[in-house]
Amino acid sequence: MASRRFTLYLSLLLFACLLGLAPASSWAQASAAQQRKTSPPYSGDLSIFDSPGRDQRLHINRVMDILAIAPGKAVADLGAGSGWFTVRAAKRVTEAGIVYAVDINPGAVRHIADRAQQEHLRNVKTVLSKPDDPQLPAKFIDAVLLLKTYHEVASPIVLLRNLRTSLRPNARVGIIDRNGNGEDHGVQKEVVLREAEQAGYRLLEEHDDLVKADKMDYFLVLEAK
Repeated sequence: MASRRFTLYLSLLLFACLLGLAPASSWAQASAAQQRKTSPPYSGDLSIFDSPGRDQRLHINRVMDILAIAPGKAVADLGAGSGWFTVRAAKRVTEAGIVYAVDINPGAVRHIADRAQQEHLRNVKTVLSKPDDPQLPAKFIDAVLLLKTYHEVASPIVLLRNLRTSLRPNARVGIIDRNGNGEDHGVQKEVVLREAEQAGYRLLEEHDDLVKADKMDYFLVLEAK
């Protein structure tokens, strides 16, 4: 059904371009968006995200420093999975802050809720989101991290636009992912930057050398314009 709607949209856009009512670049951008490959959202064993030494490999404390995650802040973990980053951010913001663990997988959401209860983290709120809408409160979030999640997002520009409404001024959005073709659990950094620009973000910082020595991974810090 969604594919038929997109085909109809492309047909109407082409017709508008032929009439001079829409720029030809709109057709090119829409076609490119349709061709964008993504990886299927992970639905396997969540314990894979809690492998020993992951804190050190990803330098997660430094990542939180860069995203200005501090006591009292409101943080969103998009594609939270097992809650690996959620619990670390929750301890960093203390009970004066809050962490939204956002995922489209009901099993992951239940897992994180149970984990937060077991670890006595009362500042974690789970959110069963839509694939293109994190469904976060408006103008409330100070920092966001998409950790090895962006390559799974089928409508990244729509997601980022919907996320913008939840951000406070000067909020930081971090994207950690690996270079790839979209369907191999990675997406090229240049693609992410292009989509972020279209969604109304600008690049603040890059810290590619921080997240992995082999330089396959990258860490982008964005801000809404």
